[in-house]
Amino acid sequence: MTHLSEDRIQPHEIALFVRSAAQLDRAEAAAELAGLKYRVLDEHVEIAPGVLSVSTMHLAKGLEFRAVGVMACDDEVIPLQERIEAVSDEADLEDVYNTERQLLYVACTRARDQLLITSTAPESEFLDDLL
Repeated sequence: MTHLSEDRIQPHEIALFVRSAAQLDRAEAAAELAGLKYRVLDEHVEIAPGVLSVSTMHLAKGLEFRAVGVMACDDEVIPLQERIEAVSDEADLEDVYNTERQLLYVACTRARDQLLITSTAPESEFLDDLL
């Protein structure tokens, strides 16, 4: 028989992903408000027992968590406005959009059981692709 406490998602089974380092403070603030210990993942991607993982979307590939929050999916954050403004060629702009869309998709598919996506208005145009 499974006890309810065994089914409860533990902090190390949760990740919060944001588009870039500029939004990490939002994820850290959410973890603090929830009263959870957290670790900002770096290129070594070490998951710690009892500790929530906070990371940019770039480090999400290959990871899996029971629950994932993809935060700060705001307009001008994803796709990243700086990348769009740096493009001078229409074909390059399409590549940037495709890359940014794929980055969001990869972050969202790291969730095995539960996914929460958050944004402030106006939200990313890419969120419509997920419906």
